[in-house]
Amino acid sequence: MIRITNAGLAVLLMCTGLDRADAQFVGSTYTSTAPKDCRQIGKPSELDGSTTRVCKGKDGLVVLIAEDDLREIVSVGRNRKAAAEEPAAKVWFAPFNSSETTVEWRTAGTKPFAMIQRWHIADGSDPDKQGRPNTKAMLVVTRLPPGPVCHVAYVDAIANPNGIELARKAADDFARGFICGKDEVKIVGASGRAVELATMR
Repeated sequence: MIRITNAGLAVLLMCTGLDRADAQFVGSTYTSTAPKDCRQIGKPSELDGSTTRVCKGKDGLVVLIAEDDLREIVSVGRNRKAAAEEPAAKVWFAPFNSSETTVEWRTAGTKPFAMIQRWHIADGSDPDKQGRPNTKAMLVVTRLPPGPVCHVAYVDAIANPNGIELARKAADDFARGFICGKDEVKIVGASGRAVELATMR
């Protein structure tokens, strides 16, 4: 039987780096962006019903969701004004789209560094029985402050049955080093119709 003294344990921890502040556990926590859990800004537009709401996030961050002409933007910041000025607030997918109301926050220790959200992108070439477009699911990985907030990776949820695992790995591997405005958004895993729709111009 091998015995490790307290001093020996300290040496082992130092050698493995487990006592370092940056050797933090990476995991996930969740928040809601459902309208009932958020604060609506102003009244819905009389013209087209467009809305804006602010939702509580993690570590003092808020999630801004603005919907206009059946398309959404989702951004993050310390407050609504900061979130509205981030690159993520200027990304519009061309087809009609919407985001689901669960946000997964990837955290190192207690600090979130990326978020993952499922989106639904309307496919005009695939109508349902009523003639409305069916939607295709995609996971969006977004980097968080410090630094700009922008999309890092897209994962087609239909083409990749393990999509959430791929999205988490993309968040962990790429988000913190991603340079908004310079690096291209990564297509992770097999590319499917949702990613094709989201990246069309």
